[in-house]
Amino acid sequence: MAIENVGLVLEGGGMRGLYTCGVLDYFLERQLYFPYVIGVSAGACNAVSYIAKQKERNLSVNTEFVRDWRYMSLRNLMLEKSYFGMDFIFKEIPQKYIPFDYEAFHSASSTFVAGATDCETGEPFYLDTSDFDPTFTMLRASSSLPLISKMVEMKGKRLLDGGISDPIPIMKAQRDGYKKNVVILTRDKHYRKEPMRHKGLFKLKYHAYPALVSSLLNRHVRYNQTLDKLEEMKMRGEVFVIQSSLPLEVDRLEKDKNKLKSLYEKGYHDAAHQYEALMAFLT
Repeated sequence: MAIENVGLVLEGGGMRGLYTCGVLDYFLERQLYFPYVIGVSAGACNAVSYIAKQKERNLSVNTEFVRDWRYMSLRNLMLEKSYFGMDFIFKEIPQKYIPFDYEAFHSASSTFVAGATDCETGEPFYLDTSDFDPTFTMLRASSSLPLISKMVEMKGKRLLDGGISDPIPIMKAQRDGYKKNVVILTRDKHYRKEPMRHKGLFKLKYHAYPALVSSLLNRHVRYNQTLDKLEEMKMRGEVFVIQSSLPLEVDRLEKDKNKLKSLYEKGYHDAAHQYEALMAFLT
């Protein structure tokens, strides 16, 4: 079922993104496709497999290699200055181990947008389908977490994780013409973000990027304001939100395969439970 004039918005959240994987795989089972998909960080990574119609691909990527040091480890951080092994994740896995269907992605009718953060300005910087390349540079930029990842240079910018500046890019979707959107969140209904701890580390690490530091330190304000906007949009019938009713007991850097698989199943079942209401919203 191809939907017209409704966007799909995907929050990040590191390994909590397994919840989103479950929701998207349910959508694929139902052959539910959106003309516009925007995501940040893990949300962007999950989006490309969904657009390529590769069911369970991201489940496999995130569970089969999660304990492999090449995927994420302090060893990577020491050797490559990135906790996540970016070349392993975005080059070796899709080309050697769990193939990514580049042809299916490029032949899909969906517009794809990934959000990153411009380190010079601290503002969102958006990349789209035209920026997609075989080594997933746009996904690297969107998912490079501060402190534990290197900046990614692309299109004359130095970029980091999109969740810093626009963690739930609903307003970008609306600016792009999608007044109705389905939003998948990786936090529960009662969650509100607290001010960031370890402020001194960010100020020290990014002293040459004061606008980035400001964006990092005010991230909780921006995030909570977006949640408030989503509530208003729900009241107006502009968004349909899929999220857990209970806290997700999975850390951003979670390595427990059983927890990750359970989170995936929770996303799948939440999507199934809400499917009739979702269809009413879409039609």
